[in-house]
Amino acid sequence: MARVHAFGDDALGDLDAVALVEAIRSGRLGRAEVVDAAVARAETVNPQLNAVAYPAYDKARDKARAAANGDGLKRGFFAGVPTFIKDNIDVAGQPTMQGTDAWTPYPAPFDSEVTRVVLGTGLVSLGKTQLSEFGFSAAAEHPRLGPVRNPWNTDHTAGASSSGSGAFVAAGVVPIAHANDGGGSIRIPAACNGLVGLKPSRGRLPLDAAYRRLPVGIVANGVLTRSVRDTAAFYREAERLWRNPKLPPVGDVTRPGKQRLRVAVITRSVQRDSSPEVREHVLDTAALLEELGHRVEHIENNWVPASFLGDFVLYWGLLSLGQVSVGRRAFGDSFDRARLDNLTLGLYRHAKSNLHRLPLAIARLRRLRRRSAQFFGSYDVLLTPTLADPTPEVGYLAPTHYQQVIDRLSDWVAYTPLQNVTGDPAISLPVAQSADGLPLGIMLSADIGQERRLLELAYELEAARPWARIQDER
Repeated sequence: MARVHAFGDDALGDLDAVALVEAIRSGRLGRAEVVDAAVARAETVNPQLNAVAYPAYDKARDKARAAANGDGLKRGFFAGVPTFIKDNIDVAGQPTMQGTDAWTPYPAPFDSEVTRVVLGTGLVSLGKTQLSEFGFSAAAEHPRLGPVRNPWNTDHTAGASSSGSGAFVAAGVVPIAHANDGGGSIRIPAACNGLVGLKPSRGRLPLDAAYRRLPVGIVANGVLTRSVRDTAAFYREAERLWRNPKLPPVGDVTRPGKQRLRVAVITRSVQRDSSPEVREHVLDTAALLEELGHRVEHIENNWVPASFLGDFVLYWGLLSLGQVSVGRRAFGDSFDRARLDNLTLGLYRHAKSNLHRLPLAIARLRRLRRRSAQFFGSYDVLLTPTLADPTPEVGYLAPTHYQQVIDRLSDWVAYTPLQNVTGDPAISLPVAQSADGLPLGIMLSADIGQERRLLELAYELEAARPWARIQDER
């Protein structure tokens, strides 16, 4: 098992984003040398990880040097900290290819609203990271673009859809990277790569117009980090730039909370039990929470209907139907449906042949928000696995045969889609490792608007059981 990482003696060292901010502000590090170090790291590990969708290294260097000279100084808490943007949102002057090669690239004319928020915190983008095609799969294994590999063991997937961001944060290229989540796409790569991944509440961060028009708003933007404090700091700073008045503020979360919580524990999803290894680590985390004074109760998963999986897959297919049907209008005359992978096309066909079932499926999915609110009337937090099994090898989730890959995805990604449907926040934490040394994630979720509660509990678990680091000796 070979680990691939870029941690070393350069300006980045093993600092997280908050520590980098302190070093830059104190003058111990310059913005230009930090960006140079991140570019060098990206160029070192990307041949093995395949995480870059579009490099913008020269532009990032120019911005850092201009700031060092006092010209066009970028303000914001994270000023000078390098990052990457996932390649399914627009960055002005860069192509947005959505994890595919089905059309000829062309530069986006403007930054998307969430790009403006992410970069408005002061983060300096080095370019864009790879994802699975349109974000539909939990593994980025495009037949021509190639797989994004896990830096803990390159024989394994980095998870998806925010795969490139996850791989680069875990490998030490950058301490924080943009990600988004429509069925687990922040939490899945967090679990696979040993990271902190918070999917925020519906409406916590801005969305592109196409996502805002969805009948069930399943997509949320966020970040991947290596520390709880980096995630907390990002949401604090983003909230200063863009605030949803319908949600309680996250605020400045810097330490564990004092309140002891009512924690429900579930280790069986709607369709299956988690693997014995995953179940053991979830129960171990439950025992730790009990030792820390929280009230833990093991319960059955009886509030999510058996129809959930089929409804969600059909709704996922609706998203593919939308992308494929408007291909030329959205992506230009060069759009070639024949170049889409078999998962995208299979979802498209599934939705097209089952359109008559969509209205009831959408109605059932919408009702889950009310069921969730009732559930969190009795509990403060829900603890589950992030994924039902340890991280598979590259190839297992390759989009070759539609029915095979959709069955495997449905089995593996058994827990994360629920919070996309309900709109509740959920965080994956890397509290354990599998028998073969790969990270394993547990997931904590709470009622909508309760990110602060999840971050406080995450701080507590991080302090009680610090997670493994890829750069440490095994």
